[in-house]
Amino acid sequence: MLTRVRCVLAASALALSAMASPSTLAAVFSEVGATGAEIQDTVDAFRAALGTLNPNTPGSFGTGRREINWDGVPDAFSSPNAFPADFFNANTPGRARGVVFSTPGTGFEVSADSANPTLTPTQFGNLNSGFPQRFEPFSQEKLFTAIGSNVIDVQFFIPGSSSPSLTRGFGAVFSDVDLADVSSLSFYDAGDNLLGTFFVPAMLGEETQSFLGVTFDDAIVNRVRIVAGNFQLAPNSSLDAKDYVAPDDFIYGEPVPESATWLLLAAGLATLAWLRGKRAGL
Repeated sequence: MLTRVRCVLAASALALSAMASPSTLAAVFSEVGATGAEIQDTVDAFRAALGTLNPNTPGSFGTGRREINWDGVPDAFSSPNAFPADFFNANTPGRARGVVFSTPGTGFEVSADSANPTLTPTQFGNLNSGFPQRFEPFSQEKLFTAIGSNVIDVQFFIPGSSSPSLTRGFGAVFSDVDLADVSSLSFYDAGDNLLGTFFVPAMLGEETQSFLGVTFDDAIVNRVRIVAGNFQLAPNSSLDAKDYVAPDDFIYGEPVPESATWLLLAAGLATLAWLRGKRAGL
């Protein structure tokens, strides 16, 4: 299967807030394949659209991107142990990545790797012995999930701080998306207005790999809601007639201060108004 990049201007899919620039559009990067290699080009194209990978240090670089691939999470915060929601917003080099997670469920887990000291099964085999046959990591070898829900909210902050921030794009790799129009990414602005909902591409089969990423012309995204499959990853749950999905790598634009972005947008709107007035002879 040849990898293909679908980069679509999706103005009709957006419901921009009144404060957002009318010219703000989204480019959608979407691909599904039987293996990680078949979506790699699309993932790399999304990375290039966001810019240079920044060091995971506190503060904002203003441009570029940050990534989470879960593999550096210590055993103490991996299955069967709980994963702290603010782990990747600590004011510590290596962990200051500007995201805090929340869920309607009870918490989060990062799957164990094969070298963990408690011999916990990989790929959430501790939750269900059938999951390792369903899931395959994109970047070895850990995956991420909410517990008690299939919904994950990603809130952006200036890395290493409690200051809310904005980003211009977010994307994620998903393992084993079977059903179309189920798994999704929804984007919200600083006023918690919905900017658009986009669906993760699907392919029937086990251990498949899907990628979905969306970029905006401006940094206007404060929160992303992830819906992963149609059922939560739960201990001893039946595998029949359920689309279990495990997220892997997260890739997102550098978190920037809310005030700076909204000032730029306001300045752009003021310029447009001035130009309209000038044309009208005002």
